[in-house]
Amino acid sequence: MSVEANQETLGFQTEVKQLLDLMVHSLYGNREIFLRELISNASDAEDKLRFEALQNDSLYEKDSDLKIKIEFNKDLKTITVLDNGIGMSRDEVIENLGTIAKSGTKQFFEALTGDQTKDSQLIGQFGVGFYSCFIVAKKVEVTTRRAGEVRAKGVRWISEGENDYSIETVDRAKRGTKVVLHLRDDADEFLNSYRLREIITKYSDHISFPIVMDKDNEDDDEKDNKTGEDTINSATALWTRNKKEIKDDEYNEFYKHISHDFENPLSYIHNKVEGKLEYTSLLYIPSQVPFDLWDREQRHGVKLYVRRIFIMDDAKQLLPPWLRFIKGVIDSDDLPLNVSREILQQNKAVDSIRSGCTKKIISLLKLMAKNDEEKYQKFWKIFGKVLKEGVVDTSDYKDELSELFRFSSTHDDTEDQKISLRDYVGRMQDGQKSIYYVVADSYMTAKSSPHLEIFKKKGIEVLLLSEPIDEWVTTHLSEFDGKKLQSVNKGELDLGDIQDENEKKKNKKKNTIHDDLVKHIQEVLDEKVKEVRVTSRLTTSPACLVSDENDMGRHLEQILKASGQNIPGAKPILEINPDHPIIKNIIAEKDDELFSDWSHILFDQALLSEGGQLADPVNFVNKLNSMIVSMTK
Repeated sequence: MSVEANQETLGFQTEVKQLLDLMVHSLYGNREIFLRELISNASDAEDKLRFEALQNDSLYEKDSDLKIKIEFNKDLKTITVLDNGIGMSRDEVIENLGTIAKSGTKQFFEALTGDQTKDSQLIGQFGVGFYSCFIVAKKVEVTTRRAGEVRAKGVRWISEGENDYSIETVDRAKRGTKVVLHLRDDADEFLNSYRLREIITKYSDHISFPIVMDKDNEDDDEKDNKTGEDTINSATALWTRNKKEIKDDEYNEFYKHISHDFENPLSYIHNKVEGKLEYTSLLYIPSQVPFDLWDREQRHGVKLYVRRIFIMDDAKQLLPPWLRFIKGVIDSDDLPLNVSREILQQNKAVDSIRSGCTKKIISLLKLMAKNDEEKYQKFWKIFGKVLKEGVVDTSDYKDELSELFRFSSTHDDTEDQKISLRDYVGRMQDGQKSIYYVVADSYMTAKSSPHLEIFKKKGIEVLLLSEPIDEWVTTHLSEFDGKKLQSVNKGELDLGDIQDENEKKKNKKKNTIHDDLVKHIQEVLDEKVKEVRVTSRLTTSPACLVSDENDMGRHLEQILKASGQNIPGAKPILEINPDHPIIKNIIAEKDDELFSDWSHILFDQALLSEGGQLADPVNFVNKLNSMIVSMTK
């Protein structure tokens, strides 16, 4: 740090240096978005002033005419963006422009791929659009004063977008922020009134504050003795307009403004509720996964307005956590302007808004699933895991959400989750009473699970569940359309009317014949298994492990243990296939030591086949090698 008078030169945070380099290289092909981002920041500053002035109108400093002004100077090769919003203090300048003090910084940089197209999309999600000005500028000056700051002292921040920036205290009579871009030699195209107006109209027409340019700040051939200011945008909050008059392009650009995303949304819904409770909602489904999607506490997707005045952008009460990917605005006519987070938690109007918006989003998803399967598949691939949380968090929308869920299954030989529960029910066999599913830690493990053998033989479809949340989901979603969801990993297998009487008698006879074998293996594996029994679910494998009907599934148990929870593990049940050659060898084995080794190998093989981990892999290998040697003698 060097200090001269009140000026400091500070080094950028490491992440900022990375971001600056990434910003310039990734977004060079779409340079005009710098103006959109600066105008968006200016609009946010105006919103924040109007909100804080609700409690202290002296912050207006006798100037309540909020607007954003754009200027350019061909001789100096500068573009200037001015706002008379809330402004920044010295500490806020350092925090906002010199560091990335945003939650999720680590996840953001871990998500970067090196692919410029993909990484540019992440930049938008992260909401650091200010740095986009360095795509066109070789130097940037920011002069700002926070509203209400005493003695009219402002702050000037200057950087060339490399390793450091300078910051100093300056005199500034007006509140708000002035951003001056000193353009690079290849950015002359933006020193043109028509070009700037075109960009403003394209990206920022929806901004609810006037965006103005001086009439005499024109090209020589456009001046025509003009004086005063022109308002370039419509300066009307988009969500307040009649949706029949709004074009898709306008909806898309508004989404990019509130989300700082560079991609169009996947879908949106604009709704106005009138009557006892009045509010407007404009809600979007993004087309790409946010890097911080799995942080349930960080939700900045939906902005709350009260009578067109911005209130807050992290009101968790407006939507449930399993819709945290939704972006948009909700504008209420009934909430008080001084609404706080505490009031939101106890307000019946907020509960009604939350319920109404949740139902609208579910309806939008149902419509998408019905009319555009390809688009819904894209949605499900990105946000399906989050939507599944809905049946875990609450039972209020269980039936509606279960219609939206998609799974892999043995019917469709692909990892893509395309099968709905409605599809499954429509293909159930005569006499089939349950919806069968298998849980594993990966698609391939589920697909090749020995638990599926009898189902494959009989042509019965089984859902393949391999996501960590799936076992939680099936714990809370016990049936669909009157059909029980039944795990093939848990409890005794009962195929009901699908099995004929001869099969049932044959299986019962097997149990009786092999009682002694079952008891002997049980004695050997007593510390590892709850029970040993003959199975009817295996056709080609010698054994498998199942959980007791009332026990926690082994997959869920592993997930909880991996997360650090002290879970008392329940012993599994070992089911054996007496028709398999290995079991027949065990039956014939007279040596107690070899019988014991065979039994342990049987258990370990069954554990491995469902993706489990051996407690002592070396011991397993040694026993297996000994068996192979003994069989070759």
